[in-house]
Amino acid sequence: MDATRVDRWLWSVRLAKTRADAATACRGGHVRINDRPAKPAALVRIGDRVRARVHDRNRIVEVTRVIEKRVGAPIAQECYVDHTPVEPTGPGAPVYARRERGAGRPTKRDRRQLDQLGLSRRTL
Repeated sequence: MDATRVDRWLWSVRLAKTRADAATACRGGHVRINDRPAKPAALVRIGDRVRARVHDRNRIVEVTRVIEKRVGAPIAQECYVDHTPVEPTGPGAPVYARRERGAGRPTKRDRRQLDQLGLSRRTL
């Protein structure tokens, strides 16, 4: 086998949780093959570079092996080379306000801190 559908490949190498998620990402324009937009039925071959935004994370991978069936995680990692840049951490990293889900309404102090960071209250 020298080529397969991109939605099936993303699912089989565990970059997307379900094949439907992979197809939705393709239809939404979040998947590119060699810097060209890809539909779910676009073919992936060895050596292609796939850029995918799945689950709010950008991934850049190079295809080293084409598979159609879902396999275990150690085997799936052998099917691509990850070229995703490392996200910055430490003092130079962007600051995001995080609130635990179900924490309730922000207090006056929380709102002031959000205003200091320049974040809108509606983004939470």
